[in-house]
Amino acid sequence: MSFPPGFLEELRERVSLVGTVGRRVRLVRRGREHTGLCPFHNEKTPSFTVSDEKGFYHCFGCGAHGDAISFLMGTEGLTFPEAVERLAAEAGMEVPRPSREEAARHERARGLHELLEAACAWFEKQLRLPEGRAGLDYLRGRDLDDATILRHRLGFAPDRRGAVAAALKRDGFDEAAMREAGLLKQADDGRDYEYFRGRVIFPITDRRGRVIGFGGRTLGDQQPKYLNSPETPVFHKGRVLYNHARARAAAGDAGEVIVVEGYMDVIALDKAGIANAVAPLGTAVTEEQIEALWRMAPEPVLCLDGDEAGRRAAVRAAERAMPLLRAGLSLRFASLPPGEDPDSLVRTSGVETMRAVLAAGRPLADLVWQVELARQRPDTPERRAALRQRLMDAAESVRDPVVREYYVNDFRGRLSELFAPRQARAEGRRQDGRPGGRQGNRQDWRRDGQPNGRMPTPQPEGLVSRGVALLGQRHRVQQTVLATLVNHPDMIHEFGERLVTMRFSDNRLDGLRTAILNCAAAADALDGSSLRAQLGQAGFGEAVETILRPEILMHAACARVGADSVKVRLGLMHLLDRAHEPVLLQELDARVSRLDDRASDDELDGIVGLVANERARMTTPDES
Repeated sequence: MSFPPGFLEELRERVSLVGTVGRRVRLVRRGREHTGLCPFHNEKTPSFTVSDEKGFYHCFGCGAHGDAISFLMGTEGLTFPEAVERLAAEAGMEVPRPSREEAARHERARGLHELLEAACAWFEKQLRLPEGRAGLDYLRGRDLDDATILRHRLGFAPDRRGAVAAALKRDGFDEAAMREAGLLKQADDGRDYEYFRGRVIFPITDRRGRVIGFGGRTLGDQQPKYLNSPETPVFHKGRVLYNHARARAAAGDAGEVIVVEGYMDVIALDKAGIANAVAPLGTAVTEEQIEALWRMAPEPVLCLDGDEAGRRAAVRAAERAMPLLRAGLSLRFASLPPGEDPDSLVRTSGVETMRAVLAAGRPLADLVWQVELARQRPDTPERRAALRQRLMDAAESVRDPVVREYYVNDFRGRLSELFAPRQARAEGRRQDGRPGGRQGNRQDWRRDGQPNGRMPTPQPEGLVSRGVALLGQRHRVQQTVLATLVNHPDMIHEFGERLVTMRFSDNRLDGLRTAILNCAAAADALDGSSLRAQLGQAGFGEAVETILRPEILMHAACARVGADSVKVRLGLMHLLDRAHEPVLLQELDARVSRLDDRASDDELDGIVGLVANERARMTTPDES
């Protein structure tokens, strides 16, 4: 049985190879690929790699190679049609029956790709001609240089009827194909006119880099300001992400993909060195786009405009993502300052400010919690019950049973922390004979749903949990110390004694510390590249990769390659001072053991102060 080539191509694009293989093989992400033990022969050391970006798996041990279809055939004994039908069912695609009509559609789609490529090249050329000067001035006015304009193949559609049609006819394309490709539209009088006129042109490609449509930005008062190609046999707006092909490669290097609202946001970030950004095409992020994002990175960061429309778009994206969540796959949300978008923020405040915004992205669960908390002041039993119901409804929308259970438990814990401490405090006061009742249990709420004034004092159990969280921050400090020494091994001898006396909270970090010291002792001179190579040969490659992640280096200027030696030295001194013996939990345990149900305000405030002081100590510096 044969299948139409266009169908198989779309199936391979819509199915996650990593997801398919990962159901049978335990995969570990390494850079832009995943590795694991080959399922086609017995091995103890992983030599099996899987790449969603490249669309194939390969084993360097036995030579096994293929895509998702061949993987099911090889591991489950399915025939080719059976494997195709299995994957199509998972992707929600109907398996077409081979026909002459389908073969003709595939051939027509190939012709449309050729036509759209010719149109793209023509639009690019017009931008450099006198007729396109207004478009070029607009782009340069947005701080785009020639290299960026060429990289994104930006162009211009003249405000002249018949211009593009005449040019494409000379290349052998007919008007019927131009209408099918969305370049021409038929007017009421039966005459064709250009779909894009007097607009800057942004080519839109598929994940393979083929031109499938265009976006156009008017330079005058014409509405709409931005216009996308109509739906065509090769262009489906709800499935497409602008800059998908280029961002896919960059996302593999960065380990994340960023979602912004518009073409110019994507291009501005790319010009500033952030190439792993995409944009939906003027609509809310769709389910198909979310799945496409997950094939690039497990936790895409949505960084939408800092206005009310941007906040609504974030909420819609969260609602669409919730049912799709699976283990390891989620979204994060970065909040821009009010009135800013990525383009304006980069131009006015610089790329480092933008990186800080992205690094501060909140988990999906935090966004859902804050949105529901802000809908209505939870200041009565009925409103608290309503808040609980909304959160439980959101959690129950998750189809994956394991992830759903974690969401239910997470929201229950947040509700308990929000309400139980205040109730317990009021009850404790009444037992002690001090004022209680309505006044003693009163809490004012701001419009955004957060309490005004003094927050309810956390219970002792919550304080200990926060102490544990502080130890997590200390773990990050320890990682940053080692990252700094790996990138600046000339500092090892100066700080070696302090490094020896450090106590690590993680055995892997402890082992890496020993390996770094051993490498330094065996060499008179050592640079960062040599040290990383030696650590990799010693079996610490994964540990080094972990401590050199962007989210660590982003907040540690002293750890980055090329940092000034004076800043590196000062940064290490500061970090080593912070990596002190973890005494917080011991002190918390001692204080909590002295409490009873009638603890005084001073005793409770003392514990709160202990946690607050420790938090201040552990705040990550700009790093020196």
